Amino acid sequence: MQADEDRKRTLAVALKYAPGAAAPSVVAKGRGLIADEIIARAKEHGIYVHESPALVALLAEVDLDQHIPPQLYLAVAQLLAWLYQVERGEVPAFSPSADEMNPG
Repeated sequence: MQADEDRKRTLAVALKYAPGAAAPSVVAKGRGLIADEIIARAKEHGIYVHESPALVALLAEVDLDQHIPPQLYLAVAQLLAWLYQVERGEVPAFSPSADEMNPG
């Protein structure tokens, strides 16, 4: 029963990308109360929170302070490109939905 409850709890992963870096890296991740805190702190600091359960589940498999794997480059690159446009006040060509961000 506990495993079923854990699967239903919120899961969050925070990424960091610096221009020139090889790839984004996972800087925070957690489930339940920790995930809620990650999301709350991101929102407090005006950091965009994207909800894609499939992508988050895959990113949660990456160790802290490690770069995302090449299999996730395209999905994360699309999300970062969209976010960059939003931050510049541009109207993005597309809005990444959970289905579009699913690399599987």
